[in-house]
Amino acid sequence: MSRKVGGEAQPDDGVSLPLLQPIRIPKSAEDNDNNKSASRRLKDAEVCVPIVYGTIAFYLGRRASESQSHKWTVYVRGATNEDLGAVVKRVVFQLHPSFNNPTRVVESAPFELTECGWGEFEIAISLFFHSEICDKQLDLYHHLKLYPEDESGPQSTKRPVVMESYNEIVFPDPSEEFVARVQNHPAVILPRLPAGLTLPSPVPIETTNEKERGDTKDHPFNQWFLNFSEADELLKLAAARQQVQAHIVKLKRQLSVMDGLPQLSKPPSSFE
Repeated sequence: MSRKVGGEAQPDDGVSLPLLQPIRIPKSAEDNDNNKSASRRLKDAEVCVPIVYGTIAFYLGRRASESQSHKWTVYVRGATNEDLGAVVKRVVFQLHPSFNNPTRVVESAPFELTECGWGEFEIAISLFFHSEICDKQLDLYHHLKLYPEDESGPQSTKRPVVMESYNEIVFPDPSEEFVARVQNHPAVILPRLPAGLTLPSPVPIETTNEKERGDTKDHPFNQWFLNFSEADELLKLAAARQQVQAHIVKLKRQLSVMDGLPQLSKPPSSFE
């Protein structure tokens, strides 16, 4: 089973450690201090959404045709298998041009796509967010892996090949509508809100079927999803990082106020 966490792993004293480079979503060029929407943003705050994206591939055995040797699924899920539908509106998977209709759009969670084939290739994964969150799309790229690293023996039909990446999507200066939408969502890390802040009423989350579950806790592949044992720690680190950033911003403001105070040209003396 293959594993990849937040990018390439690099050795450190003989141990492979995950590299985590959070994905920061830039604000729209229209969001400036002169824009009315800017006044509804929480300045110097961040919302963090941990995600996992990857593929799981099953070998169909010797009886399968050569061109349909594997059944695989590509997906984007919450790092703790929570529903991402509160943040992500739709996901577009761009497959190899040899597939019929290679551009596939998934409008609701769970965001996944299943196909059959024989070859490995890179899949482009585009995330589109709800309008009150962000008007920019996030493009991710994932290599579909069908064959295990150890090819010395016959490929198993019972044990799939899994390749996953963990990362965090960071939204700086989120709108109050965004925070209101996800303030009670377990898949989202929120900043410490200012005292006395009154958030607007959250926008209802659109669902195609109220009975459908967008989380992946009871997913058929759940037993094969990589158990990111460090995921909880990474979530705690993300929350701690936000608290540190808040303290830094506070200190900068205090220093700015101090710099603005009038300074004496020389110390007072009782002898003058």
